[in-house]
Parts: sequence; structure tokens; C-alpha cells
Amino acid sequence: MNWEERIVTPQEALSKIEPGMKIFVSTGVSEPRTLMKHLMASDAPNLQDLELIQLVSLGDVITMKELQTQKFRLKTFFSGWVASDAITQGYVDLIPSRFSRVPALIESRMLPIDAAFIQVTPPNESGYCSLGMSVDVARHAMEQASIVIGEISDSVPRTYGDTFVPVSEFDMLVRSGDTPIYFPRWPVDEVIDQVAANVASVIEEGSCICFSLGPVYEALARHLTQKKNLGIHTPFFTDPLMDLVKSGAVTNRKKEVSRGKSLTSYAFGSKELMCWLDRNPLVDFQGIDTVFNPVLIGRNPNFIAVIPARKVDLTGRIAMHIGKGNVAASPGEALDFVNGAELSHGGATIFALPSRNRKGEPNIRLSVEDLPNQFNLRESVDMVITEYGVANMRGRTVRERAQFLIDIAHPQDRKELFEQAKEHKILYQDQIFLPESAHLYPSAIATRHTFKGGVEVRFRAIKPSDEEEMRHLFYRFSDKMVYYRYFSPIKVMSHAKMQQYVNVDYNTALSIVGLVGPPEQEHIIAEARFVKDKKRPYGDVAFVVEEKYQGLGIATYLYDMLVRLAKERGLHGFVADVLASNKSMMKVFEKGRYPVRANLAQGAYELTIDFVD
Repeated sequence: MNWEERIVTPQEALSKIEPGMKIFVSTGVSEPRTLMKHLMASDAPNLQDLELIQLVSLGDVITMKELQTQKFRLKTFFSGWVASDAITQGYVDLIPSRFSRVPALIESRMLPIDAAFIQVTPPNESGYCSLGMSVDVARHAMEQASIVIGEISDSVPRTYGDTFVPVSEFDMLVRSGDTPIYFPRWPVDEVIDQVAANVASVIEEGSCICFSLGPVYEALARHLTQKKNLGIHTPFFTDPLMDLVKSGAVTNRKKEVSRGKSLTSYAFGSKELMCWLDRNPLVDFQGIDTVFNPVLIGRNPNFIAVIPARKVDLTGRIAMHIGKGNVAASPGEALDFVNGAELSHGGATIFALPSRNRKGEPNIRLSVEDLPNQFNLRESVDMVITEYGVANMRGRTVRERAQFLIDIAHPQDRKELFEQAKEHKILYQDQIFLPESAHLYPSAIATRHTFKGGVEVRFRAIKPSDEEEMRHLFYRFSDKMVYYRYFSPIKVMSHAKMQQYVNVDYNTALSIVGLVGPPEQEHIIAEARFVKDKKRPYGDVAFVVEEKYQGLGIATYLYDMLVRLAKERGLHGFVADVLASNKSMMKVFEKGRYPVRANLAQGAYELTIDFVD
């Protein structure tokens, strides 16, 4: 049979629908707009009391006005985008569910489907149509429906993967008179760009990442272009991901699922993206039973789930976005990828947000109990990232989490958060806070370097939240190391002493820490600092490296870094006291760029280093 003989008008197709039917509608940008427009405009008596089922409503046809006519009800699994207001006002029924479970709900007929409206490409020479930009549960819906109507569009890209459907499986075909839904790219401001840069800083080469929609992802792709061997396992494939694949950063070679290809279930974006996806073998479109399956996600090593957050509180609870324009809208939609990250070797879940919203209100709060759409699994929050840095939450106490989050809050909000945390007994009552340091923190000095044996060390200025890590470093020192650093046999490093050490007045001092290990569980292995002399433009310098990392060149690197930063701050030189027996430290100074004047007195060298070019 010639497939064109199955083509009917939208009115003829809709005449087969009966009152009370449950109709599955293609999801996202694959909404069959021609059929839906005729359905919305029709007053036919058979098109009454219908139940529409759509996983994600991104289209512009099903409007609030149409929902208010009560000709039909819309059921959705997704509380974001246009559905949010309608759910709140009672015009849309939300089915709370993890996306990975939706196929089973359809197959078991717990969610019965009588008819399916599916957008597809014209059939190829072998008689197969492609599901194009949205695979999700279309196959499951078609198998259950007694009436399957395909809307054929020449503008739909022919995508590869589990997308091909024999034209014989459609009872009727309707030609589309509408273009697919295209979306412009998201604008990115400086704050969002810095949030994305901080997220990119903790994504290691070879990681497998998931993307969603919004400005954070638009910016993140730009900051990942210099990475190597990235993988993609994501619900939505977008313009930024197209750019990232084009850059060569994505090879998908390290993945275990759909190796060599970017795995997705939906495409969302511009006309350029859809043209690029047409017959593109680099992108593998699969159903949500594959893409959202936590076990399959977890098979990918170093899987990183990046999720936008609306608010976060000092214990690590997350309030997710609500309303039109968001996609990772509720815990149900994010949980499969969070669980996958937990199962992945080296995986992590990152929640990203600016420190303040567009109204200038703090996004880091004492509590989010009064906010809707909460992600309360704070145990699954590995990192929270703002434009001011990264808060590592995994394995941290509530007190440590609060300190980390205060460190990445907006500088003008930190004092109030600090006082609230003390009032609610989250922080120690004798905890120190230096308001000036919140504004003066030198985030720009952060860098990384690879030393002998391939040991990579990340360097940044010390933070108040480094107290516990610095205490742990102290207790890993041998007695000799303690004596070399402190000139006395100290046995105990109390909270009171260490918090004074990590709360640095950046007007008069600078402290740099070196960290190793995965970003979500990094450890401090070195620290260097100088403190300005009150009477002359010199700084008293000292540094220490954990013994197992000595001999790699870390101390020399830190010394050179301190010299450069001291000169930028107007210092003319350093002074230091070094025990005569500490020959390794003396070598670090002697190998430096500037000459060292040494005066031996009572078993210690008094060093003076003049910055003279």
C-alpha cells in the first residue's frame, strides 16, 4: 500500500476520536501542532471530555485559555514550563513520578492510552519514519493505542537511534502545516558565566555529563571546550551541546552506555540545531526507559549531574525552580540522574545557582522549609556552586556544610548568614567572622599545576571553611615537621587556634592552600602564606607541604607563586626564619629567582629576600 493513501485531513483524523478518550501527545518540541490546533479550535461533539497525556509540555498550542474551556484535561509528569501555573490553578493534573517509571505505567495500563498523536518525518525509501526530536515513550504509547495518527513534517530532522517506526504502524497520516517549535539561545550575564566557569572547574576530563535547559548550560558548554574525552548522557540535547561536540571536547570514548555517541531522548533548540541533528550519527536518541535509567547512567564512570537550583539552605536542602521556563523542575525529574551519579564510579551531583536572584535577594538561606518544590535528599548533594566558588558537601557535618555555603554566598549576605547560623547553634559560638575578608577574597589567584609523577594540585586562597582540613593536615605532620613549621613541639591544634589561622585578613596577609583528590572530596596537602610587616614593605613568609608530597616541586611552586603575588601587592621582599637543620626548605629559597641574605643566630637562619630585578 502506498503510504500517501493513508494521508487524511486533520478533521478526518479527529473524527475517529470519541468522547472520554485518553490521548497521548508527542512531547516537547515534537508536539503535533497541526493536529493540536485543529483539536483546540474544533467544537465537534465527539471532541469533548478528552484526557491529553504529555510528558513535557513545551509547546504553544495548549494554552491556559484552552485549558479553561474544560473540553479536555491535560495530564503531565512535568511541573515546569507552561504547566506550572495551570497545575497550581487546578487545570492540569500532575502525576508525580520518576521519569524512568513512566514506560512501565503505560505498559501495565495503569496509565491507559486510547489514541496517540505522534510527530514524525516522512517515511524513507524503506517505509520507515523517524520520531525525530522526541523519542521519550512514543513507542510504548503507540503499542497501547487503538488509534495511532502520525503528523508528518518535512522540517523534522531524521535522527538515529531507537527512532525508526514503520509507516504501516500508523492508522492515519496528517501533513503538518506548521514548522516545529524552535527556541532561541539563552542569554548569559556575567554572574551566570562565572557560575558556569566554577562548575567547569570541577568537571574532570573524561567525565560524562548531563545537560538541561537554561543559561547555566549555555555558558557551561563554552567553559568545557578545552576539556578532553567528555561524554554526554542527557535528557535534552541542545545548541550548547552541539557547540561542545563541534569543539572536539566530546568523544564519548570513556562511556559504557552508547559508547562513541551522545545519548539523549529529546532535542530542544534552534533551527540550526535541528538541521545539524538531521542524519547525524554522533547523537543516539533513545527512549526514557534507557536515558533516565539510573543503573545505565551509573555504568558511565565519572558521571556528573549538573542541576540548576533556586535556593539552598545551610544544611544542604535544595529548593528547585518553579514556573515557566525551567525544565529540571522537580525532584522527580532530577532523581534518576542523581541516583545514576551515586551509582557511577567517580560520579557527583552538582547544584548550581547564582548567589542572589534577579531581585537581589539571597539564594543561600538559613532554611528553605517555606519554599515549594524541595529536593530534601541533602545526602545526595555533593557540591553546591555559585559565582563565588564551590562548596563540597559530601561527607561533611552540618556545621561544615554551613561554613562552606557561607563562603560561597554573596559577600554582603555572609555576615547575616553567619549570625543566623550561630543563633541556631549550627556554628560554634566562638566562631570568628571577618566581614572585610568576604569582600577581599582573592578568587582570581586560583590555578592548578601537574607535578612529578602526574600529581595534579589545585591552588587557591584559604577560606574559613578550610578549618577542618587544615587541622587534619596538622595531625598528619610528623613531630619534626611540626617543629620545622612552628619552632616548638606542638601536639594539639585546637578549634580556637585553627580558626584564627584560616580567617585571614586579606588587607595584611595572603594564604594559599594546595589540594589534591577528586573535586568533591579534595584534601589540603600544602599551605603557604605571607603576612605584611607593619613597619616596612616586606612580608614574613612560611609554607609547609605534607611529607608524602615532598620532593615533587610543590614548595618551589608555592614560593614562586607567593613572590609574584607579593610583588603585585607592592611588597619589596620577604623575610623568613628557617631552622639550620631544615635543609630542604633552605634549598627552596636558594633556588628562587631572588638572592637570599642569611644570618645564623641560635640555630636558625634569619633570611631576607629582596625583590630586585
